[in-house]
Amino acid sequence: MWLSRFVPRQDFDAVVARHRAELEVHCYRMLGSVQDAEDAVQETLVRAWSAIDGLAPDSNVRAWLYRIATNRCLTLIQGRRRRELPVDLSPGAPLKEVQWLEPFPTPSTPGDIGPEARYESTEAMQLAFIALLQHLPGRQRAALVLRDVLGFPAADAAEILDVSPAALNSSLQRARATAGQRLPRPDDPDADVVRVAELYVRAWEEGDVDAIMALLSVDARYSMPPLQQWFAGRDDIRGFVLDAPLRHRWRFLIGRANGQVAFGTYAWEADHGMFVAVSLDLIRVHGGEITEVVSFLTPEILGRFGFPAEVP
Repeated sequence: MWLSRFVPRQDFDAVVARHRAELEVHCYRMLGSVQDAEDAVQETLVRAWSAIDGLAPDSNVRAWLYRIATNRCLTLIQGRRRRELPVDLSPGAPLKEVQWLEPFPTPSTPGDIGPEARYESTEAMQLAFIALLQHLPGRQRAALVLRDVLGFPAADAAEILDVSPAALNSSLQRARATAGQRLPRPDDPDADVVRVAELYVRAWEEGDVDAIMALLSVDARYSMPPLQQWFAGRDDIRGFVLDAPLRHRWRFLIGRANGQVAFGTYAWEADHGMFVAVSLDLIRVHGGEITEVVSFLTPEILGRFGFPAEVP
């Protein structure tokens, strides 16, 4: 359906509703924040409604909406610090100045991926890829997402960014070069990741530190935003786990976030007679071993991911 100045509001709402979910994913990729993405999409729709009179009847509505959303994201990127994970911080970075990368409640949808997309939908939503994007300048970030994730033709992507095809290609090549250096090894097939995840849950619930360590790679990383401290390697992680977490009893529930296997984690509280939410944990698995754990110590977000606040 095409929009023109004669389209009534109810038709406008129906058209943009088809694209809202993918726009939220797009803005999340650009901004690394669920709340910022929601705000950017809301402003995109307001601006789209205000500009509808100037839209030609034969316009590509999807590309038009992406142009508005992308430009809004670029404006936000210019005025804010990039979103970080603890492992990406420079040594000694002041904690009060850090904006943390946030997990996303749902994996990307099939409609979010164009026919020429380079990255699979799950790969393009994984936390490591989102973290990589935050280290790119805004236009490089947008060029990579529009071309290699969403599969927009070069001419359309250039129009969305209001640049020449040559300028778009230059930004894209620089972004691809950075991505090639920073993109981590791919995860194992989903079924293998789930198998490792189930063993990981059992080890934690049994308080078996040796079993936990056996599932980690030698160079595994463990971080806990918003805490700035993070741990690298089995010995370092083992010391931390024995010093604090394994003093408690745990229950883990398996779910998904950012297209990855994730856990809602719960620690026993005798006063409540319940296991109470502590964190949302995401893992990466390569070669049958867990290579990274990111534990978001923000239990209030668990409801977004379908996890309860307490476990009996």
